[in-house]
Amino acid sequence: MLFDTHAHLNAEQFDEDLHEVIERAQQEGVENMVIVGFDRPTITRAMELVEQFDFMYAAVGWHPVDAIDMTDEDLAWIEELANHPKVVAIGEMGLDYHWDKSPKDIQKEVFRKQIQLAKRVKLPIVIHNREATADIVEILKEEGASEVGGIMHCFSGSVEVAEECINMNFYISLGGPVTFKNARKPKEVAEAVPLDKLLIETDCPYLAPHPHRGKRNEPGYVKLVAEEIAALKGITYEEVAKKTTENAKKFFGIK
Repeated sequence: MLFDTHAHLNAEQFDEDLHEVIERAQQEGVENMVIVGFDRPTITRAMELVEQFDFMYAAVGWHPVDAIDMTDEDLAWIEELANHPKVVAIGEMGLDYHWDKSPKDIQKEVFRKQIQLAKRVKLPIVIHNREATADIVEILKEEGASEVGGIMHCFSGSVEVAEECINMNFYISLGGPVTFKNARKPKEVAEAVPLDKLLIETDCPYLAPHPHRGKRNEPGYVKLVAEEIAALKGITYEEVAKKTTENAKKFFGIK
């Protein structure tokens, strides 16, 4: 059985054929998935989905690209939603220095506020990092994020950074890029990180794995991520599927 720890089935790309996408995922052995909301519309849709499907859970947070749009009311709403039994994490949150919609100082402030919120509600966090590794690690340390732990979502950093994050009570989550032929870092990380610290994800509809690269991603493709990790580690696909699912259930507190 597989656990897609980061899916955006709340995206409009799935409006037309959601049920077929879910059916394909289940045929591939996907047993659970976490639907990630990162602004008002996507959080609202994520909550609708987890109410509708018993095998879905939600993470709720605010994306760094849109940090400039977040209000105190939004933060309070996220804190309120954290009490919902199917909300299992706060995020995705973090820093994104690729896009320049939100100034860095505002991104950092919103990131810190969400870590503090997660500590209040005692839920782990999901980290979005794009071209901001040093600042993210620094803020996680300063805010004591190890208290709740978290996931480095779609990790693209080095083995050294992965080890630093693991020491802060974080899991390393790998997605489609680990299957790309030229993706040296994710492959090195897949080999180096202990299996009990790895999670798998799709980040669908984005970052589809090989051979679907460039097309719409979907939860069923998480199997390709697990197969690639198994090949890189020289272990069976079944071992990777079993252990990453165990890790996810433990991390999210799912019985």
